[in-house]
Amino acid sequence: MNILELHKINKHYGKKKHALCDFTFEFTNGIYGLLGPNGAGKSTLMNIITDNLLPDKDGGKILWNGEESKTLKDKFRSRLGFMPQQQNLYENMTARTFLNYISALKCLGKKTAENEISEIVERVELTESIDKKMGGFSGGMKQRVLIASALLGNPDLIILDEPTAGLDPKQRVIIRNILSGLGEEKIIIISTHIVSDIETIAKEILFIKDGHLIDSGTIPELVEKVEIPEKSLENLYMQYYGEIQK
Repeated sequence: MNILELHKINKHYGKKKHALCDFTFEFTNGIYGLLGPNGAGKSTLMNIITDNLLPDKDGGKILWNGEESKTLKDKFRSRLGFMPQQQNLYENMTARTFLNYISALKCLGKKTAENEISEIVERVELTESIDKKMGGFSGGMKQRVLIASALLGNPDLIILDEPTAGLDPKQRVIIRNILSGLGEEKIIIISTHIVSDIETIAKEILFIKDGHLIDSGTIPELVEKVEIPEKSLENLYMQYYGEIQK
């Protein structure tokens, strides 16, 4: 069992913008959905967990299986798989070349990388396109390449920032099916502002607003808090944020 503990994580941008405020939560194995509109603090939180962004000085701590991540350093980062929101891909590269490049960054041996890439590419349904240049890929194909890159190295902690952003409903279903099959032996954190992307696969949901964790729990626990007769996660989102984003 893996445990990721966040204790009072704080982040300011400049003197006024409080992007995260005393964010505290404990994750164990399973899929978690981070729900909130754009600007809620989801990406800031993910970038702090993955060490791409520093919290405020004395702005909290992150524990991985009981040890501080800043003490573990590379030992913690080696257990991470991260998919950022932006599609920063080398469009003249083939998917295979890109995944080999990511494998090298993760210090995977050549044979290990070859075996993992073959398996993961099949899982994300890109086998037929692996030797094509990514400049010709659709948005959904690029997202699947990025998911594949996050899975390399068999990480214990997988963090996916808006994996379905900009995709049509059919592509979102494909991504959701991939994520639901990742297993229960990892901590998987998925940020989104689209309720349907995670309501059928998440163990727990976290609602974030203006940098604060305003609610969390299993879906049955959360929908009981809906104040109108039709109890659903979408209506709870509406209750907290005033609109549904699709």
